[in-house]
Amino acid sequence: MRSIQFREALREAMSEEMRRDKSVFLMGEEVAEYNGAYKVSQGMLDEFGPERVIDTPIAELGFAGIGVGASMNGLRPIVEFMTFNFSLVAIDQVINSAAKMMSMSGGQYSCPIVFRGPTGSAGMLSSQHSQNFENWYANTPGLKVVVPSNPYDAKGLMKSAIRDNDPVIFMESEQMYGDKGEVPEEEYLIPIGVADIKREGSDVTIVSFGKMMKVALAAAEELAKDGIEAEVIDLRTVRPIDYKTLIESVKKTNRMVVVEEAWPLASISAELAYHIQSNAFDYMDAPVKRVTCRDVPLPYAPTLIEASLPNVERTIDAVKKVMYKNA
Repeated sequence: MRSIQFREALREAMSEEMRRDKSVFLMGEEVAEYNGAYKVSQGMLDEFGPERVIDTPIAELGFAGIGVGASMNGLRPIVEFMTFNFSLVAIDQVINSAAKMMSMSGGQYSCPIVFRGPTGSAGMLSSQHSQNFENWYANTPGLKVVVPSNPYDAKGLMKSAIRDNDPVIFMESEQMYGDKGEVPEEEYLIPIGVADIKREGSDVTIVSFGKMMKVALAAAEELAKDGIEAEVIDLRTVRPIDYKTLIESVKKTNRMVVVEEAWPLASISAELAYHIQSNAFDYMDAPVKRVTCRDVPLPYAPTLIEASLPNVERTIDAVKKVMYKNA
């Protein structure tokens, strides 16, 4: 095991798959000459050349469409959006072409494509560059949606995403590209649609994914000081969702709190609350609680950002409410 950055784990995954399969290529804004806006693709142009690491114009709808067409003709594109905020420009190709191609062609065309890039808040970038659209894409049949929380998972899931014959939305956090974690040197894959129990516990289940896993795990550490042992589950993928792992955990803990960076309405956490309370109701000792972003466009001021986003304090408060420990 060696410790490498999140961006390095992604780079290794893409490079290994490009060496293994000549049909895999990377395209997007600044991915080649500039080594990637976040240096995820650093050095890849030198190794694979301009035919497989392709700088595009600032035209997300256009290059997303090129990627879809290429995937229908036997290639496996990795399309980088500089942020998923900009994927809204390309969403017609993602939703109306990539996601529906297999169904509308009666199985004649598959669409093995990965759309990847950063999601969520990344500091003082204000409303238009600080949004979470995981639930938007997860709402679409035909797509798989992956949101890793650490370098190990990022590499294993990226390799699986590239090999998948369905379109995959792979959403990273801009604030995590420099995070370090242990990653094996030998090859490994992590299957899409399998959650991971990051911390065992018996009193309450805390569920999260992506960057918010830091909040969930930090809250669990603080709760342990008060004698509350939280089980922390990382969804890793939000379509498909590993409901079995969640239900088995709730059977043990009888309580659940979901931490999600997105807005509350029609969110992943809302879906989880519905599903758990519908399918594990007899095991619940309290309603599922959610900790989400406030229902406003994310502000610019750091004090307002802090007040808007989920945090450890709000998560602990939610846990104590489901355990009836609050006054």
